[in-house]
Amino acid sequence: MSGEIFNFSAGPAVIPKSVIEKLTSEIINFDRGMSILEISHRSNKFKEYARRTESSLRRLLRIDENYEILFLQGGATHQFTMIPQNLSNNGVADYLITGGWSKKAATYAEYHTRVNIVSDSSDTNFTNISDKSTWNISTDSDYFFYCANETVHGVEIHENIDVSSPLICDMSSTLCTRPVNVSNFDLIFAGAQKNLGIAGLTIVIAKKDLIENEGTQLPPIMRYEDHSNDNSMLNTSPVFAWYVAGLIFEWIEEQGGLDKMQDSNKLKSQLLYEFIDQSNFYNNPVTPKYRSWINIPFTLSAEDIDDEFLNMAEKSGLHNLKGHRTVGGMRASVYNAMPIEGVEKLISFMKDFENRQ
Repeated sequence: MSGEIFNFSAGPAVIPKSVIEKLTSEIINFDRGMSILEISHRSNKFKEYARRTESSLRRLLRIDENYEILFLQGGATHQFTMIPQNLSNNGVADYLITGGWSKKAATYAEYHTRVNIVSDSSDTNFTNISDKSTWNISTDSDYFFYCANETVHGVEIHENIDVSSPLICDMSSTLCTRPVNVSNFDLIFAGAQKNLGIAGLTIVIAKKDLIENEGTQLPPIMRYEDHSNDNSMLNTSPVFAWYVAGLIFEWIEEQGGLDKMQDSNKLKSQLLYEFIDQSNFYNNPVTPKYRSWINIPFTLSAEDIDDEFLNMAEKSGLHNLKGHRTVGGMRASVYNAMPIEGVEKLISFMKDFENRQ
């Protein structure tokens, strides 16, 4: 094997090379000879860094002061519990099931509230989403929950969802991949390990009036408002993951911001889908309207050559293309940090592999 390595993992995912180079130096010396790995989350140096990180994210997404930004420990799955714990008042919440992650979120919510399934795409094996005119939306729901992009099945909702209840969105795979009008949402959350850095950090963007005086029956560590009041430092913060997120936000700004991310991500996915669609050997099962820009699953003409494909791909420097265990096949995740050269190399490999069969 020779040449550059391209990591198509769905998460933890590829990180820009310049970010890795910078953090490599600051692992040794972040503050007066102390490593970023040993710095206190309450040190003046890190508090100032945390403020800059929040400011960067506000600039990128144009988040106004009506929203709180929280940098919390753990993964996005933790939010599947915190959301119903904090926001359930009327005893019912709407969930749109479009893939494995929204289905899991609804299952977790059932521990805390009554879940109304607005629509469930499992009958199509999560390859399509029913028309909104058929959705069963509650009149008294505490909130409406959906996942913008399902990483397992490669399904993405591109259009706005307009509902009367507070709109909650899992944007773990899509936050900062393009501009988004945050004011359309009441709460957005995202695990960092896709486009925002490394595992161990989840970012929550919530309207201040949504989380005020909510979840008062909960211990402080489970309440959004308490985390907000303590500037996300109610307990020991995930310092290193927070630090990496700050470097990622700087990198996005240096590349030209979210408009540039959008152009790049749209082009990368378009190239790969166009190649798959013209082939009789590869197939993507998702209805084109709902295809993800970020996670692109595909199958080969026969399952018994999957291992051969993966082994040869890895020898060619194309790593982590195996599909999720519940779906099978292949999956190419082309997050922000995946250069277009990686997608071009993948397409070239896929052509050669097909021609050998």
